[in-house]
Parts: sequence; structure tokens; C-alpha cells
Amino acid sequence: MAKKTKLIPTQNEGNLEELSQSNDTELMDLAQLSLDFDAPKQEPSTSSEYFDKFSPFIVYVDESGTANFDKPGNRSSFPVFVLAFCVFYKHVYTTQLVPEIQSLKFNFFGHDLVILHEKEIRKNEPPFRFSSRELDRNFLSRLSSIMDETKFILISTVIKKNEISREQENLYHLALQPCLINLYKLMIEKNCHHQITYIVVEARGEKEDRDLELEFRRICDGQNPLRIKLPFEILIKSKATNSTGLQFADLCARPIGRHIIDNIEGRKNVNRAFESLKHKFLCNGGRELCGVEASYKDIGLVVIPS
Repeated sequence: MAKKTKLIPTQNEGNLEELSQSNDTELMDLAQLSLDFDAPKQEPSTSSEYFDKFSPFIVYVDESGTANFDKPGNRSSFPVFVLAFCVFYKHVYTTQLVPEIQSLKFNFFGHDLVILHEKEIRKNEPPFRFSSRELDRNFLSRLSSIMDETKFILISTVIKKNEISREQENLYHLALQPCLINLYKLMIEKNCHHQITYIVVEARGEKEDRDLELEFRRICDGQNPLRIKLPFEILIKSKATNSTGLQFADLCARPIGRHIIDNIEGRKNVNRAFESLKHKFLCNGGRELCGVEASYKDIGLVVIPS
């Protein structure tokens, strides 16, 4: 198993307006993110031009909470909408995360067809209801260790539904743009902004998926604060495909929302999942500030309204 490695934060300062007025060279000068990833050795290939068009990153996306407003008079216990981008180096994803999750499934269930759902795990529902508390604790401990030790970058938007105008037609679309913009900053920092990065999103329904793809392409075609095209492609897939990345993203979204709700309500609850995840947020200020709220605010974690 790989040693626990913390995300090395970025030194990126500037705001979106400054970024939109900068050329690629200036943007690269701003970026000093150096993730502690071991780059895979490149094999000589006569098809290198084809392979080079893809970035070494893959992104998996999931949400928590409903993308619609609650009915007037109804008080939701989860009054936020969370969109979470989990960004993996493909080499780390294929050689570390996937084997670890497969091993976890084989060890605890005897097969790898189980799909990890945060809600079912949290509520101790089958197949995550084991025959003893010791097995429950062992499963949660092992899963937590995998999440803690896996190298990935977290980019998220949280919308406080009770504090924004109900004129917003689609909260998912509102949350999408900040995530895409901050993901683009990361791609610049890794010199991957001229390559294609695929973003895998969980399917939610025929109409919702169609509307999401239209909004995604609108933003990536240049209708964004940077006024530039973004090098991203979207894949909308059901969680039933048993994608490790989609299941991993599902485990990340709700703890982020729970943390924001606790802050809104002034609770001092210890959110162990968030305490681990906060070290994964894309952030500013150097390694020593990894996990510090001021360093990941508005780049790794965007809250609307702030």
C-alpha cells in the first residue's frame, strides 16, 4: 500500500478576471502546483501524437443534495447542494485506487460487484450490514484508510439553498462552472491545458443528462468568465457501471455538505470524513497550509454565497 501523501497546495494567487486577461505563459508563471505523483514511464510509440492528445488526468463527479429548491415552508435537513470533482492521475487511479477498492470488495463481500453507496454505508443498510460490530468497524476503517491514502485532488462547489435567489433555474448548472474553472487552473499548473481531460458524471435521468451536457458544452465552448474554450469532454454514466471513480466521488460529496451545514447552524460536531478530505482540496499557500480553510477557499472549495 502506498504511503500516506498529502496534496501539495498551489501558489496560484490571481482572480478569474486576471486569469481571463492573461495569456498561457503568464498563467503558467502563476502556477507552481507540484503534486506528489510519480509520473508513469512513457513507452516509445509510433502513435505518440494520438496518445499525447489525452491528459494524464481523469475526473469523476458526484453530487449530494437535490438540485432543486425545497417547497416553501418545508425545512430540509440537508439544505445545501454539493458538486464534487475528484481528480486522479490515471497512473495512480489504475495502479493504486482500483486495486485497493477491488481488494476491499473481495475481502468483505467475496466478489467485486458491490457498488459503494455513501447513503447505504452511512445507514448500515445491506450489503453493508455485517454480522458483527467488529466487521462494521473493520470495513469502515479500511475504506477510510483507502480514501485517506489515495492521492487525488478535490474541487467542489457548495450552494446554500436557503441563501440564494429562487430565480436560479438549476443548482447543478450553477455549481458546475466554478468547478470547471478551478479544474482548468489545475490543468494549467500541470501543463495539461492543451490536452483533453475527460470528466465522468453520474447519470441522473434522460432530461437531466441532456440539459447537463448542453450546459457543460456551453461553458466549455467559451461562455465562462475566462472567455476561452476549456479542454474538457463529458461522459455521463450510470453508477451501475460499477466505476470505482464514480463510487469514490459519491463518498466525498456528502461530508463536504455536512461540514457546511454544521457551520451554518453553529455546530461543533467532529466530521471525521471532512477532516480527511480537507487535505485533498486544491489550495494556495504551500505544503504547510494544506487543509487550512483559508488556503483552499474559493479554489478547492467554493461556497455560494460565500
